[in-house]
Amino acid sequence: MTTADVHTEQYTTLARILDERWTCRQFRADQVPRDVIESVLRLAQRSPSWCNTQPWQVVITEGAATDRFRTELLAHVQTNAPAPDFEFPAQYAGVYRERRRECGFQLYDSVGIAKGDYAQSMRQTVRNFELFDAPHVAIVTTEADLGVYGAVDCGLYIGNFLLGAQSLGLGAAAQAALASFAPFLHSYFDIPEHRRVVAGISFGYPDNAHPINGFRTTRADLDQVATWFTD
Repeated sequence: MTTADVHTEQYTTLARILDERWTCRQFRADQVPRDVIESVLRLAQRSPSWCNTQPWQVVITEGAATDRFRTELLAHVQTNAPAPDFEFPAQYAGVYRERRRECGFQLYDSVGIAKGDYAQSMRQTVRNFELFDAPHVAIVTTEADLGVYGAVDCGLYIGNFLLGAQSLGLGAAAQAALASFAPFLHSYFDIPEHRRVVAGISFGYPDNAHPINGFRTTRADLDQVATWFTD
């Protein structure tokens, strides 16, 4: 096999994993073995970061600890306002609003929520804080002093965590919704104030029979995101 063949094979494998990756919104109850989770973590640990600072730290739940966290988080969400460590988007306008709406409509259609059914839409939103019944959740934090670039590095880590999970047959959902209640997470997991919560990742084995796991989002064409400057 030539070097070009090896590179083509590697590209094909990576493209397949990226194409097949999706956001799981319904999990089976089965626990993921610790060694499988550690395999995902070792892969994500290879993520690049500014000056190799590796700013990410991860809290991971398993067993009864996930259920206790799920129960207490849901109770907190029902009586407290969001308070993220990082400012959330001010608005979604133009093409960003269109893409967001497309994803939302696909999600609602998959579970039979009619347009304008705000009660069922809210119930689906609450599913975020039930972790979509996942048996595990990872809370990803960065060092406060590293600012936005520490968070960017954590974004790379999260992306590689998701790819690692996909490669091992797991489902995963990166959730900014969990980070919106950062003070609770700081208190519950004893996360020090010099850390900032970036996102949560619910993960486990996907329930492939559930209709909510049946839709896939689209991606923009290259001409919508890439601008070329040539001689």
